[in-house]
Order: sequence, then structure tokens, then C-alpha cells
Amino acid sequence: MPLSPLYRPALHHQSLGDGFFDRVAAADFPQTLLRFRNDRHAARIGLDQLTDAEWTGHFGRFTPLPDTLQTPLALRYHGHQFGHYNPDLGDGRGFLFAQLYEADSNRLLDLGTKGSGQTPWSRQGDGRLTLKGGMREVLASEMLEALGVNTSKTFSLIETGESLMRGDEPSPTRSGVMVRLSHSHIRIGTFQRLATLGDEAGLRLLADYVIAHYWPRAAHHADPVIGLFGHVVTAVARMGAQWFAAGFVHGVLNTDNITLTGESFDYGPWRFLPVYDPRFTAAYFDQTGLYAFGRQPEALLWNLARLAETLVPLTDTEALRTALQTFLPQFKQALTGQSLRMLGLVPDATAQSEAIVTQFYTALRDTQAPFAQCFFDLYGAGDPERLDQSPLAGLYAQPVWQETLAALRSLPVSPLAETQARHPYRARREPVTMLIETVEALWHDIDTRDDWSAFEQTVQDIRLMGSFYAPHFAD
Repeated sequence: MPLSPLYRPALHHQSLGDGFFDRVAAADFPQTLLRFRNDRHAARIGLDQLTDAEWTGHFGRFTPLPDTLQTPLALRYHGHQFGHYNPDLGDGRGFLFAQLYEADSNRLLDLGTKGSGQTPWSRQGDGRLTLKGGMREVLASEMLEALGVNTSKTFSLIETGESLMRGDEPSPTRSGVMVRLSHSHIRIGTFQRLATLGDEAGLRLLADYVIAHYWPRAAHHADPVIGLFGHVVTAVARMGAQWFAAGFVHGVLNTDNITLTGESFDYGPWRFLPVYDPRFTAAYFDQTGLYAFGRQPEALLWNLARLAETLVPLTDTEALRTALQTFLPQFKQALTGQSLRMLGLVPDATAQSEAIVTQFYTALRDTQAPFAQCFFDLYGAGDPERLDQSPLAGLYAQPVWQETLAALRSLPVSPLAETQARHPYRARREPVTMLIETVEALWHDIDTRDDWSAFEQTVQDIRLMGSFYAPHFAD
């Protein structure tokens, strides 16, 4: 294995002790066909020099990487699922495979799996992942990254040669194993498990670990636990705002799907909005719309309240409540900033920016205009010549949009807008989108003809879009 100088392995998670995980082994798959490798992010952790054979050996057969975990760890946690507490969770079809440091930021990152086989937490599950599910995770994480969302990265997807039976899609179907690169797999549910067990020492140990490795600035707070909680509230509020501006519906906002780093991950029944609809749901089984698009901020706040409950033995209850109350103002502020960045505009120092962003989303809702097309057309407050050539030209002539355009044009245009207006992505007439019809068409080509060319081209198109937006999201 050619080791890059940027390869910096770590062994931190196992220092928590055996009470936090189970040591497991990966499934022995009939085959390992490499379908996606993320060399962009492999370079961040010194693994881009692997040959394809070495890649499939590590991420399909799970041969340990040097000097990191030599045995995979299935993590233990509980969680609220659609509002109901479930103490029978844990990594049932995945495990923590390795920990490494990112070269540029020095952040501790995890390589975790999905579909890697059964664990003590599989219950009645087979521990497997459909290939279609893995493909969908690639598309979700690539789109969200391109749209400025703090997301895990799909690192690898390998087809494993098994035929899986699934009730929610035509069966038998093809199987795969996926690896994701994440800034921690510690979840709200990890804390909930310890609180339910009454393990105050474990809670303290876990809080100290999270502070040391993910939120070191919290250690300088007068009460480090409150400092930690405040950082998590801020990160989750920003993540929710980023989803909103991207028109993204996660679908399953259970407490075991919210990490302590506020990084979006675990993409199952996700969808992107075709039009602005607060009631739009992603999961067919979300019959009450608990996790509908417009209710996602509420769901995130509810989850943070569950985290606060677990921290009560460690700190002051009133201080936790005060920190929790900052969620909504921070969400609104982050949504204003994220929306205007995507529109190539700069917020002013008054409440006017928030009001204008609200006006923009109201116009989207009331006219049911295509969500992504409007962001694309109105970049830089909408060049009149470009708007005349847009598929939505007639819509923009309506009074509601004329008023909204006037409001947007009252804000300063980003200094980046002039340069980015010449970006190759702006040569398109329509934006890159990832509606369900696109996903199904890509899968049809793969499933019926084993043709991955449209999928591969779509990933390149998404990355072109990401290169257009990236300067706006740079801190």
C-alpha cells in the first residue's frame, strides 16, 4: 500500500472502552466490484494513491488500514424514532472502520460503513445495503456538498454480488457496501443510551471525549458541558438552515441520525423539493408528516431538547434551557445568510435581509415556482436578459415576482458574483437538480443495462455546480 505523507491514522474511539461498542467482523461478500471511489476526499486523508485492488481490499473486504482500528467497532446507541424511544438500536448494518486526521483542517474523521454485514444490533435485519440505496447516498451527499451543506461524504460504493429481498422495491435486487467519511459518528442517541442506563460516569467520559476531539473550544467555557451543548445547538441550527436553502428533505430525523458535530448524514428516503411545499415528505412511511420539509427545524429543536435532557446530571438545567432557546434565532440568521449566498447577494446589517429572504420564500410558495430554477435564475438578483430567456420568464413578469426582484435588488451583490457569472455552470439554461425522476432514471440504466455512464456524468455535473457555489460558502 503506497502511504501518502498526508495519511495520519488515529485510534481514539476505542479509548472510550468496550461499553461503547462491540468488536465485529465484516461479511464475506461473493464479489467486490468497484462502482464509486471518492478520490477528491481520499486525498484529504492520504488514501488517493491506493490502486483499485487495494481500494476494494480495504473498503469491500475490510482489510484493516495501517495503524488505525484493526477490528471494526459496531457503535452502541439508543434513539427516538418518529417520537418513540427505542432502546434496541445500535450499528446493525455498519461499523466504524477507521479514524484518520484530515490534512488541511487537522479534524478527526471517521470511515464508517453501511451494508457491511450483521452485528449484535442487527436484530432481524440482514446487515446489507441495496446497490440502489448506495447509489442514492452518493447522489445525496454529492448534491448537498455542492449546495453548501455540512454533510458526510460518500467515500466508496462497491457492488457485492448478493441478491437482496426488499419489500419497498422490486426484489430480488442488487447489493452493495458503502463507506462514508464523517466528522464523527457520535449521535444524540449515544448520549441517550447512557442516560437511560443511568451511567453518569459514562456520560461524563463521552462529553469529555467529544469536547477533546470535536469541540475543543468548549473546554475554555466556564462550564465546558454548556460550552459543548452551545456548539452543538449552533451546528445543528446551521445544518437545518443549509437543508432549507437547498430544498432538501432528510426524511428520518430521529435522534440517532443527528450527530454531535451537526454534520448531515445517513441518507435513506431523502428528496429534494420540486416546488416549495412545507408539507412535502420524503419517507412513504411518514404518514403524519412529522419530518416534512417545513417541520424539519422543529424536529431538530426537539432532538436537541432530548440531548439537553441527557446532560442534566452533568450541568445546570437553566443554562441548558438558555442555550436551547438560541436555536431558532440562529436558524433564522443562518437561513438568511445561506439563502443570500446562494443568490450571490450580501446581507445588510439590519433586519431587512431576513425580511427579503422571507419574501423570496413566500413568493416561491405562493407561485409554486420550481425551487432550484428560481435560485439559479435569480443569482445576482436576476440579470434581466437572463430572466427573459428563462423557462420561467412569464412567471417573473407577475407582480409578486416583480416586487420580490425589486427587494432582492435592494441588497448588495456579492463581489464574487461578477467573476462567478462567467463560470461554465452559468452557461446552462437550467440548474442541476436531483428530483426523484432523475434518481429513478439513473437507477434504471444501471439496473437494466449495467450502464453507469449517466450516473458518472451526473456526478461530474454536480461537481461543476459545486465549483460554482464553493467560493460563496468559503469561510
